[in-house]
Amino acid sequence: MNRVGQPLKLRPLSRTLIIAGLIGLILFAMFQIIPSLNQPGAGNEQAITKSDASLKASRFAEENLGYIPQASDRWTVTYTSDSSFYGYMSRKNLLDSYTSRKLDERYPYDTFHVSLNTQKETWDRLTVDLNMYTGEPVGFSRVPAGYLHPTSVTEEALTGKESDSEFANDSSVNAQKREVLAEPWLKLWGVDISKLERLPATDGYGLIYADNSVKVGEASLRYAFKFSNGQVSLFHPGFWAPQWHTDYVDDQVSTATRLTLIGYGLPTLALGILALIYSILRRSHTSFKRGVFLSIVFFFIMMISTYNSVPETSSESLEGRVASVVMFIIYTLYSLLMASLLYFSLVGGNGLWRKEEGLNPWPRAKEPGYGKYVLDSVYAGYIWAFVLLGVQTLMFILLQYTLHNWSTTDASQSPYNMRYPWLLPIMAWLAGLSEEAVYRLFGIRMLKKIVRSTLLASLITTIIWAFGHTLYPIYPISSRPIELTVIGLLFSYIFLRYGFITAMFSHVVFDSILMGATLIFMREPVNVIAGIVTLVMPFIVGYIVYRFNPPGRERKPEPPRDEPGPEAPEPVVQPPFPS
Repeated sequence: MNRVGQPLKLRPLSRTLIIAGLIGLILFAMFQIIPSLNQPGAGNEQAITKSDASLKASRFAEENLGYIPQASDRWTVTYTSDSSFYGYMSRKNLLDSYTSRKLDERYPYDTFHVSLNTQKETWDRLTVDLNMYTGEPVGFSRVPAGYLHPTSVTEEALTGKESDSEFANDSSVNAQKREVLAEPWLKLWGVDISKLERLPATDGYGLIYADNSVKVGEASLRYAFKFSNGQVSLFHPGFWAPQWHTDYVDDQVSTATRLTLIGYGLPTLALGILALIYSILRRSHTSFKRGVFLSIVFFFIMMISTYNSVPETSSESLEGRVASVVMFIIYTLYSLLMASLLYFSLVGGNGLWRKEEGLNPWPRAKEPGYGKYVLDSVYAGYIWAFVLLGVQTLMFILLQYTLHNWSTTDASQSPYNMRYPWLLPIMAWLAGLSEEAVYRLFGIRMLKKIVRSTLLASLITTIIWAFGHTLYPIYPISSRPIELTVIGLLFSYIFLRYGFITAMFSHVVFDSILMGATLIFMREPVNVIAGIVTLVMPFIVGYIVYRFNPPGRERKPEPPRDEPGPEAPEPVVQPPFPS
């Protein structure tokens, strides 16, 4: 990190660091990219398009469910995943066996849930579940108008999602008739009825069969039915995770929620308040103009990302529209709050370092050497991102052998549920900019005022940051903070050694590689191109900054009052970590 008033010069990259980056990239490719290519949907198979899914669902509904097509019909396609069962298989190392037995073709854990949005006067609900890679139907639900509980309609209006637990099973259909109604569907699915065992109906289902001849670990193959209006209203074939597993996950999620609130939310709010206070107290050593542009850009990117991440609602009711407006207002206020947190962290953090340490963590444009400094920061960011990917890979391996960690799917974070999946990588810029500003640029120096140790301050802010990621579907939840504490301390080291711009680019490149790979795995041309562009976008941004600030066009600013001038000793400061 350079001193205030000194020409900008980034610490050169050592040969050792470059070699470490290459090794990290190789480890990442060997243990994360290549294994992912062998998983369904991640390189070997390409999902059908959503338009194809709508056509296949419409055809199945017309041939089997009593649906009469209309020209104005509109279908919504949503990616869904049985994260509980997938997590159970991941935990017990059953995924390869499930795939080799081709059970994932007939009973996939990842599906396209295709819902009819129109014909509300005829259908309260009409949906078809499809294998997202083959397009084959794997389940359905149909409820004529007037046969849903009011609570189900309310939930659908508020969330745009359907709650199968709210189906009203028709009490006029006795147990014997339920078996008669279910039999044609079992035959259509090619089920050997003689192998089935009837189970007690639970979870709101009217009829459940088990085929104990087909098992995945402790889970037997099941066929579940619900009934409305004297007919089968829902058919769900597949496997259910054991109850002990779902109870464990529920307990883990509850703990993660508390950690996120207490360990991340409240401390981050406190940092935001302190950033506001120190922006005012250190106003003579910083500028309230500097963070405006980045904060505005951050706000608009966050709004675009939020809009892109919210699936289209299938509700066209007044309640649904009102709920959409309310949610938009909430998202806007939250985005404004996060943009404000970024702004005051940039202003306050810059002022603290310049006043307390005489250091220049976030150089101004037009300072001597600024353009080359930014471009060098991009180069360093790529190398350090490669190192971080390698360290993350090693942490995954270590945690797998010590804590036996495992992960599962999360449909809410999937690009398949985004309006425009190719916009996913903009989230890398949100994370890289805001998290490095809050927890590194401002957080480290602020905490150092309290604990009197840069290392301890770095550790505390890193733990706060790590707790903000505990709700990711990785278990046990303790493995995520451990992994991110190591990663976060490396980000702190990068910031202290090179400054805010390098730390930000390291973070952006790190996330961009992960998100770009996700897009490339989707195999759709537009997403593949977007994924490739994502990988080089940080360099493009840095090069543009360099072209607008080439050597020879800088002006040397006067150092602010009470700050060290150009004669200040030691052009760089060693961070309190080993080299």
